[in-house]
Amino acid sequence: IIVVWRSSIVPALNNITSLIFNLIQLLKMKIYTKTGDEGFTSLVGGTRIDKSHVRIEAYGTVDELNSSLGYLLALCPDGAHAPQIEAIQQQLFNIGCHLATSSQASLQPSCHRLPLLSAENIASLEQAIDQMQSQLPAQTQFILPGGTPLSAWAHVCRTICRRAERSVVALSHTDAVSPIILQYLNRLSDYLFVLARFICFNAHLFEKTWQNTCK
Repeated sequence: IIVVWRSSIVPALNNITSLIFNLIQLLKMKIYTKTGDEGFTSLVGGTRIDKSHVRIEAYGTVDELNSSLGYLLALCPDGAHAPQIEAIQQQLFNIGCHLATSSQASLQPSCHRLPLLSAENIASLEQAIDQMQSQLPAQTQFILPGGTPLSAWAHVCRTICRRAERSVVALSHTDAVSPIILQYLNRLSDYLFVLARFICFNAHLFEKTWQNTCK
């Protein structure tokens, strides 16, 4: 019995002890590390690069978009659109993980644990777009961003999303980027545009259009 206890229980206790130690160390972790004071930061895998690098710009803009969506969510009354927006935020974190990993590091076995990027998330956006658009009047002119504070901020999120997409495209010119990331960001900006229109429509606001003088 003692032999069995030592061979099964003791290793388990050691694992629990190790887990508790790691959690304690995590709790002790400081927000500031000072490792970026000279303008360099670390990618997943440990590679150090300049903070002005196109890769940092790409996942930094995705992070900015995610934060902007957090404010959009805070503006939503009674949690309207919350499930979809929160799902988008989760997916943007997944995208950020991939963008923060160099193509060389992504080939390492330890990086096989990167979050899954699935075309199903793109399909989810398309379904939400189609559902909202089916209730909207046809768009025949360019629309001026604005309306309610909520719809106006949805337009701001849309433009940040477009900037994030441009940054990822720039990265793709020098390094490998999953096509799903580009497709997702492209579709997300469409979703945010339709969402802004949908919010205005539900608020019974008339959409202001661009008065084109180029005739």
